Amino acid sequence: MTEWAWEYEGYDPSQERLRESLCALGNGRFATRGALAECSADQIHYPGTYVAGCYDRVASTVAGRRIENEDMVNVPNWLPLRFRCRDGTGPGESAWGPWLHPDTTRILEHRQVLHLGSGLLERRSRYADPGGRLLDIRQLRLVHMADPHLASLRTEFTTPDWAGEVEVESSIDATVRNVGVPRYRGLDGRHLVHDLAGTESPDIAWLCCRTRTSDVRLALAFHTSATDATPVRCLNTRTRAVQLLQFPTQPGRTVTVDKTVALHTSHDPAISDPLHAAVDRVRHAPGFDGLLASHRYAWDQLWRRAELDVPGEAGLILRLHLFHVLQTLSPHTAELDVGVPARGLHGEAYRGHVFWDELFVLPYLNLHFPEVSRPLLDYRHRRLERARLAARDAGHRGAMYPWQSGSDGREETQRLHLNPRSGRWLPDHTHLQQHVGSAVAYNIWQYWEATGDVGFLHAKGAERLLQIARFWADRAAYDDGLGRYRIRGVVGPDEYHDAYPDAETPGIDDNAYTSVTAAWVLTRARELLGALPEPRRRELTERIAFDGGEAELWRDIAHRLYVPFHKGVISQFDGYETLAELDWDAYRTRCDDIRRLDRILEAEGDSVNRFQASKQADVLMLGYLFSPADLTALFAQLGHTLDDATWQRTVDHYLQRTSHGSTLSGLVHGWVLTRARRAEAWKFVHEALLGDIADVLGGTTGEGIHLGAMAITLDLVQRGLTGLQTRDGALWLDPAPLPELTGASYGFALRYRGHWGGWGVGLRMRRGRVSITVPASDRAAITVQLPGRAVMVRPGQSRELMLPD
Repeated sequence: MTEWAWEYEGYDPSQERLRESLCALGNGRFATRGALAECSADQIHYPGTYVAGCYDRVASTVAGRRIENEDMVNVPNWLPLRFRCRDGTGPGESAWGPWLHPDTTRILEHRQVLHLGSGLLERRSRYADPGGRLLDIRQLRLVHMADPHLASLRTEFTTPDWAGEVEVESSIDATVRNVGVPRYRGLDGRHLVHDLAGTESPDIAWLCCRTRTSDVRLALAFHTSATDATPVRCLNTRTRAVQLLQFPTQPGRTVTVDKTVALHTSHDPAISDPLHAAVDRVRHAPGFDGLLASHRYAWDQLWRRAELDVPGEAGLILRLHLFHVLQTLSPHTAELDVGVPARGLHGEAYRGHVFWDELFVLPYLNLHFPEVSRPLLDYRHRRLERARLAARDAGHRGAMYPWQSGSDGREETQRLHLNPRSGRWLPDHTHLQQHVGSAVAYNIWQYWEATGDVGFLHAKGAERLLQIARFWADRAAYDDGLGRYRIRGVVGPDEYHDAYPDAETPGIDDNAYTSVTAAWVLTRARELLGALPEPRRRELTERIAFDGGEAELWRDIAHRLYVPFHKGVISQFDGYETLAELDWDAYRTRCDDIRRLDRILEAEGDSVNRFQASKQADVLMLGYLFSPADLTALFAQLGHTLDDATWQRTVDHYLQRTSHGSTLSGLVHGWVLTRARRAEAWKFVHEALLGDIADVLGGTTGEGIHLGAMAITLDLVQRGLTGLQTRDGALWLDPAPLPELTGASYGFALRYRGHWGGWGVGLRMRRGRVSITVPASDRAAITVQLPGRAVMVRPGQSRELMLPD
């Protein structure tokens, strides 16, 4: 690692999948994994390319049942560029050596560098072919950040000590399938049909195809050129567009080959035909040097608005995380109808689905790229009608958002999942995670607080918030015995507990996280309803047939939802305390890794439903969403006293009973511990920083990065350690510095309510003080709320403020 580079030295087949994910390049519209251009998909390499929002649905037969799955499609591979040598001593084709490949040819040197500042992937390799001929390769790759339809590959070939010829085959391949996740390979992964390749002119070839059921048309066009090459020959087949060229070599002489590709789909706005658009774009594209210059400029602009200045190794990892967030969700994403894919555009895990990861991504984007946050929120609004239909089909009013979403907003959670440890297909009940609706509502409110975008809140935001509140009001049932409302038959964020032991029906009752967030939604919806201008309130209530008595019912439910406790601890759900205790030490001794404890127990014929064991943060998620003061107020509203001692006991209880089978879990625990037990927080934060780069979950990063986990590491610095909140028209700060960063100076810039000239509103934290700089503008002064006092900082001012001990 260097300040702006991520480097790998040497070729290691066992690490290729991980490197391919972490060296992926993208621009918010599409991304390509960092596979070597001369390698096709096999057990070691997987050169996938994914277009944001491009999904396809196919059916498979699993365990005797026909099931449908919608996948983010692995589109035609634009990378292929392979090469071979001959020294000119023998006539004809037989003199050519084999195509050089790192797994079949000696590779003497190999180095990959991901240049974070410029979004450039560089590799240097030295091959020795079977004839002993050395060939040095330097390759530069970019997925263009200024023009989101272009990508380019520059390859420099040098023969150190021999003369002869090099042949290069450059192609686009439509034979690809979705086979990047081993446990999905028993399913149908063929999504591309109607392949057709052709030639537009002597130097431009193209390939087009369609997805099988969603009928998305895809077209790629490319040209390949080289210094001193013989004329390009086109050797197209139905599924591959191929350009072949040869050039002479001399000892120590370098020949450069450039490949430029344009990618369009029928989802793109302002085009009539993807093929025509792709051919036209590649025809008018500048050369590699021109593309690189505009690409660097676009990245410079992104870094100016998003850079975090954190010292040491943590800062380097945070910069890598930020790089991948920006590649997945860039300003180009704002033009698309897409959500936040949990694994980025970096692989096929989770089938490219949208879960609740915007809950962890949007808090960062809101304060840097609100123009990206809003379209991501609009993705949910466009699927509001589908969420209302889902609620109605379940017998409820309002809107019930799906746990997994894809192209059209229907529930995409598979009904069966494979336990690779036992080889058995098992029922999947995680579609009962109805708390995702509360996450949608929370994101609306956070965006409004950060941006002051009242137009959004009063229009699309208000309609969604009211419909989600209406769902929770209808979902809660009054229990005469308890004198409280209950939400039964759900699954919480934990995911391990999807049913009571030996129960015939899935779901658990009164999940604390689900109930508390539902109470928050009902409270915010009533508050918003009262704040709407009268014409807008009347318009909205008429359109959704809002009953005048609903608001009072919401208030009653928001104050009387049942949240169980046991032994002075918030219970994860009703009956949690009756579950058995797990012998954690025994399992840690017996198993190398217990993060997926559910799979271990199921393979042994047992069930994690029997134990007080969680996959990831559940109750403690409340400490991530809400400040200590807000959480105390919420529980007071529900009739409970949540003092520091109760919260500490709750943290201790679940800390000892969580296996951290999700990359998000350690981060949430670290976030909570910065307030609850600061000395122990760094252990979780540090492990979370290593989550993807060290692949702590054992092979999962090779299937795609964990986007939410990467984003929350950024937000931990931005909001977690500073106690930053955007609330009531002010910036609230209540720092909780970690001992490992004591004495360090770290800072970042914010785009807050229109203040974003230069580097934006600058915050820099030092021991015992914070510096705030507001750029000059005609905007209003910013109120900074510190513990016990408020400070006004006007545009053009800088203030250094002392913090309480």
